[in-house]
Amino acid sequence: MNRYGVARGVRLEHDPIRGSDAILYPEGVLLVNETAGDIVRLCDGTRTGAQIAQELGRVYEGVTGASVASLLDDLVARRILVADGSGAPAEVKWRSGGGHGQPRDPVPVGLLAELTYRCPLRCTYCANPVSLSDYAGELNTAEWQHVFEQARRLGVLQLHLSGGEPLLRRDLPELLRHARALGMYTNLITSGIPLAESGLAALADAGLDHFQLSIQDSEPDAARAVAGIDAHQRKLSVAAMVRRAGLPLTVNVVLHAGNVGRLAAIAQLAVEMGADRLELAHTQYYGWALRNRAVLMPSPAQIEAATEAVEEVRQRFGEAVEIVYVLPDYHTGSPKPCMNGWGSRQLVVAPNGDVLPCLAAAQLPDLETPSVRRETLAGIWYGSRAFNRFRGTDWLPEPCHSCALREVDFGGCRCQAFQITGDATATDPACRLSPHHHLLQATLLPGPAKVAVPRRLS
Repeated sequence: MNRYGVARGVRLEHDPIRGSDAILYPEGVLLVNETAGDIVRLCDGTRTGAQIAQELGRVYEGVTGASVASLLDDLVARRILVADGSGAPAEVKWRSGGGHGQPRDPVPVGLLAELTYRCPLRCTYCANPVSLSDYAGELNTAEWQHVFEQARRLGVLQLHLSGGEPLLRRDLPELLRHARALGMYTNLITSGIPLAESGLAALADAGLDHFQLSIQDSEPDAARAVAGIDAHQRKLSVAAMVRRAGLPLTVNVVLHAGNVGRLAAIAQLAVEMGADRLELAHTQYYGWALRNRAVLMPSPAQIEAATEAVEEVRQRFGEAVEIVYVLPDYHTGSPKPCMNGWGSRQLVVAPNGDVLPCLAAAQLPDLETPSVRRETLAGIWYGSRAFNRFRGTDWLPEPCHSCALREVDFGGCRCQAFQITGDATATDPACRLSPHHHLLQATLLPGPAKVAVPRRLS
């Protein structure tokens, strides 16, 4: 008999900005109504679906076992709930204050806080800017805390702490504690290299919700060739530490020509590491990855083989680990909906306080990049040219403006359009309907052999 409880790393927060309950979980936010929130509150690892429906019926009229079962099944499918009796009671927070009436649209959900661009690795696919001299003056602890406060008032619920290597910030536990007190769900995106077990305990005590660990390959020598250092065994040790700490673990792998053929072996390794989630994401060509695109770009045959391998991996490991596969839009003919729409759901703060609609937007000409050292986050989100330049769909050129998918892909990626055409307003060449699609296809043709350039800090 099914007994429902919440999965590892899931929290339920009442969001005063939106005036609704929010289920927070690794890499996700689900806004729910009062009834659904009460159902989750009743999922304590011991109650059956019938018991939950019976208790809910004491509060709400018209509750049926079928409607409750349907929601429970959906949340189990999303890996928010588990039904095997191993789940825990929902950790529930009710926070007062915040919103006054309806929040102003658009309301952001996620903040990517790039705490530092310092990093012990030299990955050839790194998306950090190639020139880092402009980012040397990192925000201090108080400045980052103020950013988090402003972000939460805007409506941000998911905080992604990244870099570079965020573990190089000695104030990371302090930043985590502050974010958690504000009600944000905290995701740490890290190589794991500088982490000691005592340091992990400090992060867990500070309220870290989710640990995302990058690996480069299933084979140590191949991983070393990409990372620039011998770090493979260290990453396995860090994964074991995370499991002992009881934190949810995502293993993140950037796929490219050099490792995509070992996708099944990589998935096997992630399962052995004890991952709850495995994110297999093809290289996004920004920063160092753009410089090394000719070396990193897989062939169409490799992509086809990888797609088949993903299906086999899901059949083999899908019960043990959630597998997320991010397709490469260079090959699919359909552009990715970058950040789910420019200035719609996400924002990025760079180490020096620059605020961007996406992590690569600084490359765009005449963007007039705003900074939290000069303006408020709310003023930037709603009023800056940078965030309004490509917001919505009214600005879209043809054929995007007349396309039925314009509210799905939002014209694709502005940075990719600029990189390939020199025009940030152009239809993303990843789209098969783009008049510039032939320019992207030219990048897929085999070229002369090249050697990848490792990431450098200078």
